[in-house]
Amino acid sequence: MLGFLKACFLISLFFFYLLSSCSSSLPPSCNLQKEFLLNEMHKPGDVVLGGLFEFFHSLIIGFLCVSFNILGFRHAMTMAFAVEEINKNANLLPNVTLGYSLYDNCGGLLIGLSAAISLASGREEQFVLQQNCSGIPPVIGIVGEMYSTFSIAISDVLGLYKMPIVSYYATCSCLSDQQRFPTFFRTIPSDAFQVRAMIQILKYFGWTWVGLLISGDDYGLHVAQSFQSDLLQSGGGCLAYLEVLPWEGDQNELRRIVELMKTSTARVVMVFANKFRMIQLMKEVVRQNLTGLQWIASEAWSAASVLQTPVLMPYLRGTLGIAIRRGEIPGLMDFLLQIHPEETDNKQTNMHEFQHVRQYWEYVFQCKFKPTEKAESSETKCTGQEQINNVETEFLDLSNLRPEYNIYKAVYALAYALHNMLQCEPGRGPFSRNSCANQKSLELWQVWKKRVLLLFMVISFDENGDAIPIYDIMNWQWLPDGRTEVVNVGDVKGSESKGEELLLHEDKIFWNFESKKPPRSVCSESCPAGTRMARKKGQPVCCYDCVPCPEGKISNQSSDLSLCGVCPSDFWSSPQRDHCVLKKTEFLSYNEPLGICLTTSSLLGTFICVVILGVFIHHRQTPMVRANNSELSFLLLVSLKFCFLCSLLFIGQPRLWTCQLRHAAFGISFVLCVSCILVKTVVVVAVFKASKPGGGASLKWFGAVQQRGTVFLLTSIQAAICTVWLVSSSPAPHKNTQYHKDKIVYECVVGSKVGFAVLFGYIGLLALLSFLLAFLARNLPDNFNEAKLITFSMLIFCAVWVAFVPAYINSPGKYADAVEVFAILASSFGLLMALFGPKCYIILLRPERNTKKILHSAVRSNLSQKQLLPPKEHLQRERFSDSERSGETGPCFYLQNPPKEHQTATAGSERCSSGLNQNKEVRTH
Repeated sequence: MLGFLKACFLISLFFFYLLSSCSSSLPPSCNLQKEFLLNEMHKPGDVVLGGLFEFFHSLIIGFLCVSFNILGFRHAMTMAFAVEEINKNANLLPNVTLGYSLYDNCGGLLIGLSAAISLASGREEQFVLQQNCSGIPPVIGIVGEMYSTFSIAISDVLGLYKMPIVSYYATCSCLSDQQRFPTFFRTIPSDAFQVRAMIQILKYFGWTWVGLLISGDDYGLHVAQSFQSDLLQSGGGCLAYLEVLPWEGDQNELRRIVELMKTSTARVVMVFANKFRMIQLMKEVVRQNLTGLQWIASEAWSAASVLQTPVLMPYLRGTLGIAIRRGEIPGLMDFLLQIHPEETDNKQTNMHEFQHVRQYWEYVFQCKFKPTEKAESSETKCTGQEQINNVETEFLDLSNLRPEYNIYKAVYALAYALHNMLQCEPGRGPFSRNSCANQKSLELWQVWKKRVLLLFMVISFDENGDAIPIYDIMNWQWLPDGRTEVVNVGDVKGSESKGEELLLHEDKIFWNFESKKPPRSVCSESCPAGTRMARKKGQPVCCYDCVPCPEGKISNQSSDLSLCGVCPSDFWSSPQRDHCVLKKTEFLSYNEPLGICLTTSSLLGTFICVVILGVFIHHRQTPMVRANNSELSFLLLVSLKFCFLCSLLFIGQPRLWTCQLRHAAFGISFVLCVSCILVKTVVVVAVFKASKPGGGASLKWFGAVQQRGTVFLLTSIQAAICTVWLVSSSPAPHKNTQYHKDKIVYECVVGSKVGFAVLFGYIGLLALLSFLLAFLARNLPDNFNEAKLITFSMLIFCAVWVAFVPAYINSPGKYADAVEVFAILASSFGLLMALFGPKCYIILLRPERNTKKILHSAVRSNLSQKQLLPPKEHLQRERFSDSERSGETGPCFYLQNPPKEHQTATAGSERCSSGLNQNKEVRTH
């Protein structure tokens, strides 16, 4: 911004100067109002190139420049050598002689802009205006400036006249704006690339917490802006501090900056400033003895020998720096050796050039051609006979040609652009109507035209006029003999397809630390696996706490530690939260204690059913078995066995066939069981009613065929319900992750809840109906029916399944299956024990009571007490009891031997005749 304001002010002065030099009436000639007193060097030619260099470091009064800059003079001589080399090349610009006009900017913006205006306007004191404005401009292009701020100001002014400017050292990214600087080019990469290159270095060594020091000019301010935005986008780290180095070396400000560096935890410091700012900073660093820092240098001071002194090297050794690509210039050494005061004096050169050569000679040999009178005794007088080969001078050290190589390329870029335009074939040119340029009427716009310049130049430029980027990475090494060596340890190249490609030879790098390893420069250490980064409030993103990942989430070195990753659905986080493991699977297994207990109970119940069935079959001819409707009893035992066995389908990992079969088998088995009980209950009630006067007609509806048919019909309804359910919405295995986050619960989803409810509802309806009928018939004589046993058994059954519903709903995972299995086993054991326990007790343990006599006496006393029958029917009933004692079942007897008033001749009456023959015996009792 400072450079821009200065440029605006100088542009205003420049236009005022132009307006005052020519009258508004357009006179036939213009006169040069004032000539700037500048240090300059000239060589005439058909076409002249301009150059702006820094022969002197500083300006004292007016235009008096002091402190000869030996490197700036070498820069100018490099351009002169390039022009001489081109003129000797018969294939480049044939029949055209290149000249040059080189000016000194004295390290000041005002002098530099004055020199640029002088190049653009020419050195003629008066020139005549021509109507067609034909003729060759004073210079067709300028090589320079060195500083970004100077380049901005000069480009703003000379861009109005389409003057091409090719800088060899201005790196500010702002100069890539082709809208503002359409005629500006450079042979050095933009700072935008340099910033990205440094970020690559930071990421390579894991330095995420760094300090940034910049100069307060356009160069430093634009670097800071680019660095902050690029660093944020790349996620490469954070700035611990950003400080602007003072212009005039303010000691208080420098002291504050160094104290900040000392207290900061950042061990890496990047500096984007020229060598003069660095000298001022390092003086304060030495004064406060600030060590233990890793310096990273920009291209402005990465190769500055003025900083490589014994005083500063203990602090700066190990510095890593970005440097312009080094190049070789054959023949330059010979050209520089020819520069001699006598040789220059013999040539027809201007006074300024002669004076510059003498100043160069005095600087190298530390002598004076005209010593002052006061210091005559101490100063050596220059003779001009000194041997340049016998002295070590920075001027002749060509081992590190970096800015010089860029100057060399800039001169050749302009030369090739001019050459190709002059070699254009008429009718095939790049200008309007395919025209070509003419040497005698060459115009600046033809040279600067972007697409032409880019086409004709041998140097590769991008669309912004920037050179294709490539940097060397340098390392400052302090040798044991006290010398300093700047070693190339890698490079970084720009690529449109791959971005920045960094190549480092880490084994060549010297580290200025006791460990001889790269330092750690982080605000917070990396979080270990299993934790995530939680940013500290009010601090940059690089400063964070490490917070453990929650359950189900992980973090490791291969993932983004700023977030905890979620494990897949079938996985769960390990206890350390650093990797995902398969979730534990949960189901009612045969191997766990609960599954073993339920399986054992199921098999035990099945075994008991088989034993009771065997007992009943073995004692099928006894009164106890025959008196209790043996056919339904056998069928009831078989159904109970199926009830016990179906519970096994609820144990083990659910599969499709087990899910489909478990409820179907359960529903059908229990309906078969409850149907048998219901039919037994109905038959008992019907027989009792048939024993009363006028009730015998009802028995014809409850014969053996009707009993079997009723059981089959009721069971078929349940089978139909199960079939519809399985076909329409079948149960299926399901991995449930809702009960436990760290477990997968294998369960069977019922599919259709309606089908599931109808299945259970149908069983409940039959059970409730059996319970009601048995309850109503509970006071009938014992040996007429099993009403009390059925009532008790159905009470147990209903109680179990009523309690099952809330327990099933509130039991998660495998415990829901365990509850259902327990309900099946409990209800089955209840039915088995209540219905068959008393009978087995009499059959096995009290066989003396399993006789006709005991059953007969029990019946008679029971009937007498309750007086349910008249005397005549009492005698008839005694006959019935005798027949029961003979081994016939009660219901069978009633169906085949009803009372006399309802009796019909049947074949069955013969089977009961043995009972009728015992009437006499009954009456004797």
